[in-house]
Amino acid sequence: MNLIAKSVNLTRVTEWNAGRATVKDDFLAAEEPLEIRIGEEPLSVTMRTPGHDRELAAGFLLTESFVSERAQIASIDAVASGPEGQRGNIIRVQLSSDVPFDPQSIRRNFFAASSCGICGKASIDSVRARALQAPNPHLRLDSSTLLRLPESLRSSQDVFERTGGLHAAALFDPAGQLLCLREDIGRHNAVDKVIGWALLDGRVPLRDAVLLVSGRGGFEIVQKAIVAGLPIVACVSAPSSLAVQLAREMRLTLVGFLRASRFVIYSGPERIVGASEE
Repeated sequence: MNLIAKSVNLTRVTEWNAGRATVKDDFLAAEEPLEIRIGEEPLSVTMRTPGHDRELAAGFLLTESFVSERAQIASIDAVASGPEGQRGNIIRVQLSSDVPFDPQSIRRNFFAASSCGICGKASIDSVRARALQAPNPHLRLDSSTLLRLPESLRSSQDVFERTGGLHAAALFDPAGQLLCLREDIGRHNAVDKVIGWALLDGRVPLRDAVLLVSGRGGFEIVQKAIVAGLPIVACVSAPSSLAVQLAREMRLTLVGFLRASRFVIYSGPERIVGASEE
């Protein structure tokens, strides 16, 4: 089964258009639970669109600070056996022996709805208490290159073309070349997938890359970007107030309303060449 087939479901619908009802086939974005285990210990359940699940798990482990580098993941595999409803919906991770893991000390109930990855946090303070580091201050991105990124993202959204119901996250290099794009019903999952791709490929920290997300840029997306070492985050819609506050504190460049010939820089304008004085 190819990735697109796993990511969509076919259903029968009744469409009402200009006073006429028509029964037709329609595509839906797939949504299923994914359980992430450390050994045999359940760690997280997240509602996601199937596909690139190893990357999702790896990105989650990095952005939630269970690991900091690829070498700390000894193995990461899908569990093929078990009841029908669980097959393909469990990822088992083995950490290297030098990585401490105490399931009793985890403060978060890691059930995350597809709409909001941060909902299960014990408190906002537990998110912000991490030792986050400021990203690469030397990266520069031309404003004309930045303006081209949304069209590149949109034209590469294969599943969105069929369903109209998925978010996307993409990594670009400073020349605007697409490095990786992932789709998911949850925006934070799409971000974890591209970060997980980078981690498994030995590219973290992402000191010389740009993250673009469809829709808005929330606090958790900015936090994930900082953990992954990304210097620039752009979103098609608006960022949240807390996302802007964190971006300014950590000196990350945060761009919103990136559409057509317009964008708004909320933090770190010095990285956007042509949009500010050097």
